[in-house]
Amino acid sequence: MQEKTPIEVVSHMMDHDLFSQWLGIEVIEISEGTSKIKMLIREEMINGFGIIHGGIAFSLADSAFAFACNNRNVLSVALDTAINFTKPVHVGDTLIAEAKEIHNGRSTGLYRVEITNQHAHLVAIFKGTCFRTNKKLIN
Repeated sequence: MQEKTPIEVVSHMMDHDLFSQWLGIEVIEISEGTSKIKMLIREEMINGFGIIHGGIAFSLADSAFAFACNNRNVLSVALDTAINFTKPVHVGDTLIAEAKEIHNGRSTGLYRVEITNQHAHLVAIFKGTCFRTNKKLIN
């Protein structure tokens, strides 16, 4: 049986990830243990202060994290995540989330996701730890 490529795994994930689709996430780059995705901020993503709701930025980072830690076709789930917001985000901004693997262990993985806007300003930093199951994402 032929192994699945990171791109094939993430394409499969996106096909079944209705929430990432609703967010309008586009995959830019995928390689083993990394991912780079983007999305446009829409009006319904704004909170009562007129800036992006933190859950939207978190969700973008979480998707980048999921694509990075699962793209070796080993089903991995989040154990712990944290996010720090550094700049406000507004309607019309384009956010880019880039996930990089810091540690790839047999049972856990550690990832850092940087979110920047269209001006390359850092708007958030996310860190995630995943647990690796012994299951394949795509059989």
